[in-house]
Amino acid sequence: MLNKKLIEDTLTAALSTGGDFAEIFVEDRTNNGIVMIGGKVESTMSGRDYGVGIRIFKGFNSVYAYTNKSDRDTLIETAKKAAAAVEGSIIDITLNLTKTDVKNINTIQIDPSAVEKTKKVQIMRKAYDAAFNYDELITQVTVNYTDYIQNIMVANSEGLWKEDTRVRSRLGISSIASKNGEMQSGFFGPGASKGYEFFENLDIDHYAKEASRIAVTMVNAKYCPSGRMPVIIDNGFGGVIFHEACGHGLEASSVAKGLSVFAGKMGQQIASPIVTAIDDGSIPNAWGSFNIDDEGTQSCRNVLIENGILKGYMIDKLNARRMNMDITGSSRRQSYRFSPTSRMSNTFIDNGKSTPEEIFANTEKGLYAKNMGGGSVNPSTGEFNFAVMEGYIIEKGKIKEPVRGATLIGKGTEVLNKIDMVGNNLLQSQGMCGSVSGSIPANVGQPMIRVSQLTVGGREGEQ
Repeated sequence: MLNKKLIEDTLTAALSTGGDFAEIFVEDRTNNGIVMIGGKVESTMSGRDYGVGIRIFKGFNSVYAYTNKSDRDTLIETAKKAAAAVEGSIIDITLNLTKTDVKNINTIQIDPSAVEKTKKVQIMRKAYDAAFNYDELITQVTVNYTDYIQNIMVANSEGLWKEDTRVRSRLGISSIASKNGEMQSGFFGPGASKGYEFFENLDIDHYAKEASRIAVTMVNAKYCPSGRMPVIIDNGFGGVIFHEACGHGLEASSVAKGLSVFAGKMGQQIASPIVTAIDDGSIPNAWGSFNIDDEGTQSCRNVLIENGILKGYMIDKLNARRMNMDITGSSRRQSYRFSPTSRMSNTFIDNGKSTPEEIFANTEKGLYAKNMGGGSVNPSTGEFNFAVMEGYIIEKGKIKEPVRGATLIGKGTEVLNKIDMVGNNLLQSQGMCGSVSGSIPANVGQPMIRVSQLTVGGREGEQ
């Protein structure tokens, strides 16, 4: 994407005022998006995003600058402007760039940019029809189609020089059911690090009907009672609670600054002994996977918690310095406009030994959170508040009537220790994770779990 001489000269300019590390990141990305509302294409978007980011370290401090031009004069000028913020003794660094191949874990069969938009709209139409025709209570369906191809290059003053291509595809289906002036929604958004073949092999009817089923079920449901009770959280997107309330606290961007409840607790028991949690960016074709992270480190499987014991954090290059620990291939960014930092990829609670049937049978009374919605979290304390998109009352080990309006309230550290049953049906779901380095694709996941006691917010006594 850039020639060796230009890369070396840019890095040299970046180090001209005494920085001890410099990095250049190049991105060339093409985006395609289509939105369908009410069965009609509402908007289409196709575009290209190109730019270069330059980062400099001096000890524990960093400077970042970027430009959307890649000619020699602009890159040297941008590097020098960034270097002007660095003060120190100039170090004699000899650059020895060696371009290395990247192992590809995400095989792409059909380039999505080569597929006509009419075929993509046909996929969306199929999803819309299945969702809208599910029930007469469905009043609106929105379908979002997304694919993108991102070509990147990373090179640094330590000699690293790599190029990679990332392809991702996703379909979002949102259904709204209306009854007596009230509305409830259901959503599914399957995605993968795949080309257009992802849509050809996707069970579109299933996801579309599930989105509508949730909406219809909830608009007919009574309000959830409130109080402290056992809560069974289903597999798949139920893992969003771990992702938000615990996962962000295991990112070095929080740990290194002492802003995480998990800082300084390596080797200590922080969760129930039946809980093992993993972040793995190397799962082939998974939505949150990548061949190399945005610092050029190969993706890998990182065990965060093993049998309740804190085993590791997600660590980028800068925070590795601050923490005196090794990098973990966890450095990510939305685009060249963002400086990278430690982020999650595919983060999940691993399989346990209980079957879903056993978990229900051992629950006398409580709430079954079948599908989770959005929520908010304070990452420094782990305190969270999550909406339950689809919930049910459990009585005497059986799933009873559906309930709406439920929220789960608590602290991540407490929930980790109150997980007393972990299922054997691990499933991962797709989402977008926002943090200091922008919005990035990430999987969340878990098998079915039971939290022995959790505060449930609802509207006691209302129908």
